[in-house]
Formats: sequence, C-alpha cells, structure tokens
Amino acid sequence: MTDAQDLRPEDEPARTADEELLVGPPEVATDPMRLRRMRRELEVGFAALADVEHGVTIFGSARTHPQDPEYHQAVEVARRLGRAGYAIITGGGSGIMAAANEGARDVGALSIGLAIDLPFDEPENPWIDRPLHFHYFFTRKVMFVRYASAFVVFPGGFGTLDELFEALTLIQTRKIRTFPLVLVGTEYWSPLLTWLREHVLRRGKISASDLDLFTIVDETDEVVRIVTEATERRRARRPAG
Repeated sequence: MTDAQDLRPEDEPARTADEELLVGPPEVATDPMRLRRMRRELEVGFAALADVEHGVTIFGSARTHPQDPEYHQAVEVARRLGRAGYAIITGGGSGIMAAANEGARDVGALSIGLAIDLPFDEPENPWIDRPLHFHYFFTRKVMFVRYASAFVVFPGGFGTLDELFEALTLIQTRKIRTFPLVLVGTEYWSPLLTWLREHVLRRGKISASDLDLFTIVDETDEVVRIVTEATERRRARRPAG
C-alpha cells in the first residue's frame, strides 16, 4: 500500500515528460507538441547512432557499488566485447551502467549513454563518449534495440526487469531475430527462471520454447562467446554482394 504522502497531488506539476504525457492535464502540452518532441528525439537518436553497426546494450542496477564483484565483471565484459569490435550502449547512469561504459572506454570502444529525465537526480557517469538525453522512455528504448546486436543483463531492479521483459517480448514476437539475450548471474536469475517454468509455463501462459529465448551464465567468457557467435551467424545469413 502506498503511503498517502507518496501520492502526487493532482495540482502538482508533472515532474517528467512521461508523467505529463500519461497523466498530466491536457492544457500543459497539446498532442501535436508532444508528437513533434517524440519525432525530434527519434530523429536525433537515429542521426547520432547511424554509424553504430555492432553494439551491445548492457543493462543492470544503478545501485551496484563500484566495489561489488558484479561491477567489476561488468567492466570486464564491456572490455572484452569492446576489444571484439562492439560499441557499448547503456542507460548512461551509475552502477552497472557506469561499469560498462568504463570498460568500453578502457579499450577505446565507442561508449554510448542513453540518459532519461527522472524526477530525481541521476548523474551521468563520466565514461561516456556519446551521450544522448531522452524525455520519453519509449523513444529511448527504440535506441537500445535498434543499434544493438545483443542484450547483456546484470542483476537489477524494476528498470532492468522492464528492459529484460521488453526484449523477451520483441524476440518472442519476432520483431527482432538472431538476438542473444544473456543474463549474468545464476544465483540472481535462477529463481526467475524457476517461477517462469513452474508457474507461467505450467499455467500455459508461455510456450516451453520461450524459455530458450535467453541464457543464464556466470562466466565472462560465456557472455562473449554467445554474443560473438550470434554475430557470426547473422553475418553468414546475409546475402552476398
């Protein structure tokens, strides 16, 4: 139950563009104004990332401390993928996002951060070569997918889970193909797999094959192998010429 003091009074101004779009009073902005802003965000994103042929989007908690082993592994995963020729894409914040951008910077790989307007301060991490800022979550999500060859997901909270299930839905519905989705951390992710198998699958809400849409690993070598092999398969399927 949400405490009364956590509820936003109806007359309080919206704190983000997403909030204004979803629940704000219509006089704040007209729909044509919103459409222009959405189009502009997409246009800027497409222009800024047009040269990114192979990227890997890395998700994970903004709350992961730099001393956490998960942070250090995210740095190393990004280093290894960067050396393999991938640009590294994150949400531009702290925690796992900062770790991944740091790893990319360490090896001279393109380090991209897609920041989002939030009602609280979320400082941009200092390891980003190409920062982009978004007002709307959905325009930002387009960039996460459009310029990535794979998703690598470290332990995280609601935002990470949102991005994970968005990716699963896109793969399940074949909006994206030959797209590896790698979850790092068996201890963290195995209970989710158990719940999907014993409750969601058992009740017929998904198919058994849907559980093959992602892979749970612990080792950095496995992350790199899965991503690079998928890229090779994709290249092999391209028509010659």
